[in-house]
Amino acid sequence: MWREKERTGTSPALSQQLLLSIAEELKLPLLQIARQAEQASLDGPADLMAIRTTADSALQLLDSYVLGVRLSLERAQLDIESVSVSSVLYDAGQQLDALARNYGVALELNVAGRFGPVLAHRQGLQAALVSLGAALIEALPAQESAQLKLQLATHRSRYGIVAGLYADTRQLSNEALRRGRRLQRHSRQPLLNLTHTSGAGIFVADTILQAMALRLRTSRHHRLYGLGTVLQPSRQIQLV
Repeated sequence: MWREKERTGTSPALSQQLLLSIAEELKLPLLQIARQAEQASLDGPADLMAIRTTADSALQLLDSYVLGVRLSLERAQLDIESVSVSSVLYDAGQQLDALARNYGVALELNVAGRFGPVLAHRQGLQAALVSLGAALIEALPAQESAQLKLQLATHRSRYGIVAGLYADTRQLSNEALRRGRRLQRHSRQPLLNLTHTSGAGIFVADTILQAMALRLRTSRHHRLYGLGTVLQPSRQIQLV
């Protein structure tokens, strides 16, 4: 049972640390783009698809961070609406598809079952899932995982409708997430058990969800381990 105390906001120190983590994490894709362009000038045509995917991933991380800050500042005026979880997961998967192929990760969508609409800020929810997914895609190749697969999935729980991303790696645990949050201000790699990077994408997703009064949590989906959030069903009357 989840009993972790909800945080009411992001402290200035945490915000500065997250921005620093993002700046450090963006160095790698920008360096890759520069090296690919340099190599192409010497050897011939560049792999434009790989360059585009790398650039898009870097821009997505920046866009998600900016959105998280904006939603935090506009918390009282958030446009909460009835949204389809399956639709949001599908759109998030479309955004993540090229990056997953770039890392050799098989991306799957599992939305079996009937799920009514939930209350959420659609743009924020999708951005959080994409940011989270990108971080896990980049982390999976370094994990002791039998298969490089990542599943976008939803299921019911006693608390509501869970939407998240799942893999067969046991490193996605409550303890790893709690430890990462504690170390965020004190370590360049607070989620060392999950990823070889700073984990900025995971913390960006965490920030976006906090702004929507939601919470990034670890969960299980069938035999898979994952990170996601619990959403409350919309009580709107459904017109048939």
